[in-house]
Amino acid sequence: MFVAQKLKQTNIAEYLIYMWQIEDIIRAAGCDIEKLKSLYINQYIIPEEDKIKLVHWYEELIGMMREEGVQEKGHLQINKNVILSLTELHLQLLRSTKEPFYGAAYYKALPFIVELRNKSGKTEEYELETCFEVLYGVMLLKLQKKEITPETTKAIEAIAKFLSLLSNYYEKDKNGELTLDD
Repeated sequence: MFVAQKLKQTNIAEYLIYMWQIEDIIRAAGCDIEKLKSLYINQYIIPEEDKIKLVHWYEELIGMMREEGVQEKGHLQINKNVILSLTELHLQLLRSTKEPFYGAAYYKALPFIVELRNKSGKTEEYELETCFEVLYGVMLLKLQKKEITPETTKAIEAIAKFLSLLSNYYEKDKNGELTLDD
């Protein structure tokens, strides 16, 4: 909860990947708060009042996952909304003549995005969702100490740079520091 709050304020891309991790942690515990407490939450060395807040946060997320039917797969609406907000900003940035570096980063990553969407068969999903899925997938592969091909590494680098730039623009926009009108 505390990490999520900080990331949401400082790096929206990292926040989204973190929240996807949290969804998977909840799933691994069978959406059971008692299992989650014994396997995960109780490992934190934090004040008891913070632990109570953390348990409450997880209980709310579990409730949302059940309500939205994403206990086994998929993402919470709050996380989908982040993708939607980022997609809206992404489209504004592409239309703007004031941010040519953004367009250049996007078009450098685009061939990889198209290839990944075609490989996954998820051509209807948002391009940004594809980007986040590949970053999340590679993170999971690294955690499992599995090999990542040079081609995948090259794609990840382009996509990560693109998402990092988008995240920075999101922060500027949120702070009222971004003007895209021509």
